[in-house]
Amino acid sequence: MASLQASLPSISAIWSSFPDSSSINSASIVTLTSSPANDRRIRRRLRCKAMVQQAVQGAPAAYAKEMERLSAKESLLLAFKDAGGFEALVAGKTTNMQQIDVNERITGLERLNPTPRPTTSPFLEGRWNFEWFGSGSPGFFVARFIFERFPPTLANLSNMDVVIKDGKANITANFKLLNSIESKFSLSTKLLVEGPLRLKEEYIEGILESPTVIEETIPEQLKGAFNQAVTTVQQLPAPIRDAISSGLRIPLSGTFQRLFMISYLDEEILIIRDASGIPEVLTRLDPPSSPIEEPITEYES
Repeated sequence: MASLQASLPSISAIWSSFPDSSSINSASIVTLTSSPANDRRIRRRLRCKAMVQQAVQGAPAAYAKEMERLSAKESLLLAFKDAGGFEALVAGKTTNMQQIDVNERITGLERLNPTPRPTTSPFLEGRWNFEWFGSGSPGFFVARFIFERFPPTLANLSNMDVVIKDGKANITANFKLLNSIESKFSLSTKLLVEGPLRLKEEYIEGILESPTVIEETIPEQLKGAFNQAVTTVQQLPAPIRDAISSGLRIPLSGTFQRLFMISYLDEEILIIRDASGIPEVLTRLDPPSSPIEEPITEYES
């Protein structure tokens, strides 16, 4: 009895060191009385609870970010339409206000890029349509080549696309002369991966294909000249005639190259920026490849 009374002050002192009893939760009591096995179960439950809480809290955030990305994509496509589309772009009819509006929406979409390593992503390969490009791009090079050789009143650049496959790109511009003669200018390039975002592009060859004439659309005053030109071509020697039919080839190896980075890539939109920061925006024309795991690539320095 005496020993019990002697120990009471010590127990009271320990108990008084805690806050009032209302602040002691069940976890504290369990920790004081649990065994090692119970400790492990409690820690496991706490970890699971934290993971569930993180998932529940993260799901709405991920959903909100994805909705923001989809909204930014739609906004950019509407900005292209408001600016007059591809025809207004190549004809130089877009206003400064339209250009800054498009660039602002491009920047807004780039910060939501869902692809961390776009240069090795399977989404990169495929057929893409040019929606927007700047003064240093192959698209501008092709457009300038056409418009420097044909007056705007005679030539109409209808669209441009690029096929990216196996480290190569082939840009094709489709245009019409006098709304009656269809032709293509193709530019082939080689793509070298230099990092998760950066590529080097080397121009290989340009080809101006022989025109295809839509006879039904030829104006009456030009039909006589057209028939005479057809007769003249048919009378040419076979080697010259074959050379004309195969188109005009322009070797470009070792002449032009450029560095650019992919600032945005998903299954529908590709945005790249050259060394001067000018953006190009392309939209996919064919179904994307399945999103398989990206390979590990040795980058060239």
